[in-house]
Amino acid sequence: MNQVKENNTVKVNYTGKLSDGQVFDSSEGKDPLEFTLGQGQLIPGFEKGLIDMKLNEKKTITIAKEEAYGEIIDDLRQEIKKTDLPQDIAPEVGMGLVSKSPDGQEMNLRVVEVREETIVVDGNHPLAGEDLVFDVEVIAIKDTDIPK
Repeated sequence: MNQVKENNTVKVNYTGKLSDGQVFDSSEGKDPLEFTLGQGQLIPGFEKGLIDMKLNEKKTITIAKEEAYGEIIDDLRQEIKKTDLPQDIAPEVGMGLVSKSPDGQEMNLRVVEVREETIVVDGNHPLAGEDLVFDVEVIAIKDTDIPK
């Protein structure tokens, strides 16, 4: 029987949950997730959990934060003066912002606190520091020719 292996393109239905059971993402009501293993498109623990699964198999994959979005890095939180923001922005907690470094590299930030004169932004992925649980079902497996 066909099993998932490195470089296969797979389609999966999934529900992603935090360790407390709170759902943060799901393919329910959407197209299944399709990707090629080994291309670095998804977190390592998700890809590893699919290896050797069979077509139509369902499984629960528990992923430690180290194999997901990593630990929270305190240096990625910073306080910014509101006067340094574009004038048309009214910052709110949860709002996403994009910062450009001097070399043009973009970084996604999230507003985590709004103070009188400043805001606190966080550059960590929203799921950093979290162990994740995915209920997955493999619905398609195809071999992919990867140029060497």
